[in-house]
Amino acid sequence: MFSTTTNAVEGRPVREYLGIVTGEVIVGANLFRDLFASITDIVGGRSGKYEDVLARARKEALSEMEGEAARLGGNAVIGVDLDYEVIGQNGSMLMVSASGTAVIL
Repeated sequence: MFSTTTNAVEGRPVREYLGIVTGEVIVGANLFRDLFASITDIVGGRSGKYEDVLARARKEALSEMEGEAARLGGNAVIGVDLDYEVIGQNGSMLMVSASGTAVIL
């Protein structure tokens, strides 16, 4: 599966548009609280553990989106957009969502 933020793939015309596909992942506050409590690798204001959790959530959201595209018969997703949203009481959870258009190239 090929995913891109662009609306086209150079040299590969879209043969068929299959529709919008999405993937969402929600990470709970306890995970974040535990991470902050145990962080020992803060260097220059960055937390490797926190960034690892965000990277994993992003990859899972993209994987869900690509899986939905594959179920529709697509071989690519174009116009991919990633969003990060704080949700829940007191911002207790983080949602990572990926969306795009499933296509056949």
